Amino acid sequence: MITTLKIIFSALLVWVTYIVVSTSLDSSLFKEWDFLGSIPWMRATLWDFYANIFIITLWMFYKEKLVLLKIVWVILFVCLGSIATCSYVLIKLFNLKPGEGVKELVGNR
Repeated sequence: MITTLKIIFSALLVWVTYIVVSTSLDSSLFKEWDFLGSIPWMRATLWDFYANIFIITLWMFYKEKLVLLKIVWVILFVCLGSIATCSYVLIKLFNLKPGEGVKELVGNR
């Protein structure tokens, strides 16, 4: 199961990074911001994004002990979204000891 999760999150990280980079090269978010902010679905998507960031942040706060590390991860989650989330989960997956599984991934500090 852990190997499967590593593959899934690695693929997601590569895909999301590709989408963000290619979109950024094609279109500037800062130039499009006023237009995007006028679209109701864009506002709903942002609220959805930040609700997910809040949930992921609560889990990360539970998992991490160092305050500085918590602050850095929150900034990365907000600024990089899924790129940071996939990276965080991958780090946790690769830090599991042999024989540990999803229970240790999700629950153990």
